[in-house]
Amino acid sequence: MAETIAAQQAAAQAPSEADIEALLDELNVSSESNLISVLQDVQARFGYLPAPALEEISRRTKIRLSRVYGVVSFYAQFYTEPHGRHMIRCCRGTACYVRGGQRVIDAVKAELGVEEEQTTQDMMFTLQTVACLGACALGPLMVVDSTYHGNMDPRKALRVLQMYQEDSG
Repeated sequence: MAETIAAQQAAAQAPSEADIEALLDELNVSSESNLISVLQDVQARFGYLPAPALEEISRRTKIRLSRVYGVVSFYAQFYTEPHGRHMIRCCRGTACYVRGGQRVIDAVKAELGVEEEQTTQDMMFTLQTVACLGACALGPLMVVDSTYHGNMDPRKALRVLQMYQEDSG
């Protein structure tokens, strides 16, 4: 079911070849271009890196497609599937875990109706869990987009989600 939803979301949001060509023309992508910068710009525009865009980037930069995919898969900042408008990252590191981090993750999953690495049907949120967010003293920790929310418990986490839902509504 989740795979079907993800496929439907990807199809609904996939940029056309013309959109891809126009963006890469605008960015003046060539063999002289910095691959990471191009990938960042394309993802900023489309919200993810669609396969046809990666193929065209490979062609224009003269970098083998396997190497382009290697860069994309190496850096956690890049996505090859559509993601939600808000990225939620919950820490599952030791410091957060011993302070109740799993309860926070479980509450977020239940509230959003998603599992880890999934996006809500309305494309509002994508949930990720990460090994560490680097702010252990604030644990349990949840980051939404780039805003850190520390000392979380399930109730606080749901209030944070509600705040983002209201701001987007």
